[in-house]
Amino acid sequence: MPMNFGRTAFLLVVLTVILLAMGAAIGGETGVLIAFVIALIMNGFSYWKSDAIVLRMQGAERVDENTGGELYSIVKQLAHNAELPMPKVYILKTPQPNAFATGRNPENSAICASTGLLERLTREEVSGVLAHELAHVKNRDTLTMTIAATIGGAISMISQYLQISALFGRRGTGSLGWLGWLAAMLLAPFAAMLAQMAISRSREYAADKLGAEICGHPDWLASALVKIDAAVRAGVSNPNAEAHPAHAHLFIVNPLTGRTTDSWFSTHPNIQNRIALLRKLAQEIAAKGGTAGGAIGRTA
Repeated sequence: MPMNFGRTAFLLVVLTVILLAMGAAIGGETGVLIAFVIALIMNGFSYWKSDAIVLRMQGAERVDENTGGELYSIVKQLAHNAELPMPKVYILKTPQPNAFATGRNPENSAICASTGLLERLTREEVSGVLAHELAHVKNRDTLTMTIAATIGGAISMISQYLQISALFGRRGTGSLGWLGWLAAMLLAPFAAMLAQMAISRSREYAADKLGAEICGHPDWLASALVKIDAAVRAGVSNPNAEAHPAHAHLFIVNPLTGRTTDSWFSTHPNIQNRIALLRKLAQEIAAKGGTAGGAIGRTA
């Protein structure tokens, strides 16, 4: 727990400092004051409402036991396996198979799966993906992930505003003038990237392992990752994710690109590494003659 809280605090402090620097470059002392007030409001609002903002910006639609069909029943069984409160369940209408989790804690969490995920994957593969997302909830990664998405998106919008203002010949009142204005425009994209980088990629490996324990079959998620990655590489798009790239790190597989390198600037671990580790875990479990946890049957 302390590590997750530490990452969240680090993320907020770094992005707040960058925002203040942008304010200073644009408007001097007045800009710093305005940026500071904006940062306070943004940080507080992000903690309480960032999950709702992300779901709304992604165009997700909530479903219940009557309208959610198999998706709802799978999440219900997996939440039981994980000893978690039942999260809110959402569907994202996009052909790209993908999913994400959000919420500040397990009591206020949400799981979102795309229509493409439900159409292209088997029930077992869907279970593996949703177990991974519930692992993020159980590990309390979702608070860090969602705040990063919200603040990263806000900084990107500020950058766009500065670019438009520059086209109309407007300039800030900061002591650095145009130099500060240009620096602020260049910092914003890096700040959005920082929001993704600040969340350790190791959380994905940890969620893969815990997800395997929740659904009982590491090979289900391994098979799902193969199909999701193949679809993204083939160009199956996710328009809402493309419109809000700061949210890309929320998804189980990067919805914007087929690159899967473990570089410093990557928001997701290497897919092949994840698959290899999951298959190794499946072999270890099989050698012991059991499953990792409570498996999902054909009926939930």
